[in-house]
Amino acid sequence: MEIPEKLVKLKYPVILALTLSLSLSALILFVPSFLTILTYFWPLLLSTALFLFAVVFFGKTSSHHATSGSDPADKADEVILDYVAGQADPTHSRHLEV
Repeated sequence: MEIPEKLVKLKYPVILALTLSLSLSALILFVPSFLTILTYFWPLLLSTALFLFAVVFFGKTSSHHATSGSDPADKADEVILDYVAGQADPTHSRHLEV
């Protein structure tokens, strides 16, 4: 009689262990391998990496950061950004000319 009483006490841990082991075995059997996923998505991963490299490269080599702020292009940039943000200066009656 001791064994059935101990099994009743351990009912929930046994059920949990069986559920976890069945879930893990199902994942191992039915989920595709990492290499299968990598071979499917390698063009996307490569293009994303190249794009991020280009963004960092052009961000570091851009001459826009080196200007002193007196460049007329900076003023045009600010006007365009204000216009897009909906904060266009009402005293500006002329159209944007770049």
